Amino acid sequence: MWLAIETATGRASVAVGRSPAEAAEEVLAGARRHAAGLLTMISATLDRAGITLDDLTGLALSDGPGSFTGLRVGASVAKALVHARGLPLWTAPSLMVRASGVAREGDTVLALADALRGEVYAAAYRFDPEEVVTLLAPSVYRPETLIAAAPRPSILVGEAPTAAVEALERWSGCRVVGPPDGGPRARHLIGLVGRRGGAARVMAVEGWAPEYGRPAEAQARWEAVHGRPMPDPLGSSR
Repeated sequence: MWLAIETATGRASVAVGRSPAEAAEEVLAGARRHAAGLLTMISATLDRAGITLDDLTGLALSDGPGSFTGLRVGASVAKALVHARGLPLWTAPSLMVRASGVAREGDTVLALADALRGEVYAAAYRFDPEEVVTLLAPSVYRPETLIAAAPRPSILVGEAPTAAVEALERWSGCRVVGPPDGGPRARHLIGLVGRRGGAARVMAVEGWAPEYGRPAEAQARWEAVHGRPMPDPLGSSR
């Protein structure tokens, strides 16, 4: 039985189950509510599934790119559960999780998320019967550079600034599937575990960190003012 956690966007979700179709799921909207609400969501989802933490066999976590704070919250809870329960941890990019919710067999899905500053996080995937094929790895793009780099998709999913969405829709010839249907959901994360090219096992959990995609806004402002990388919590530069 899997516990899946998705906190990469302003809409967090937690799911418990063996497959996406039968998973129990809780959803919480509001980026500033993740820290206070995640443990309560986990408890409520376990109750809905009729199980306890003792019944879990693994954890699945969406590991970015996305909200710095949201990803930190999800990673902290996942690490605590791994440490306390000895559960294996599997992770998948939040853009892959987003794409898997709308994918049709053999189609190319281009997944988007707002990266602020007029940019987008983007990745492209093809979902074959036994494998997820990454056609464009997750990264930060200006809309014009994404159009030049990405394969033309069959499905466009996610959220981005209006100008970027309009440009990508004109180029791709398809309308973007936005939230909630186009948001990453914890239940879809469960379906990526054990699928070739999907979720990956994290072996060294203690030293693992999410793929934030870019520095947090506060960090970027600090580094711009000081002209050097922000020191880490122990005082040494990255």
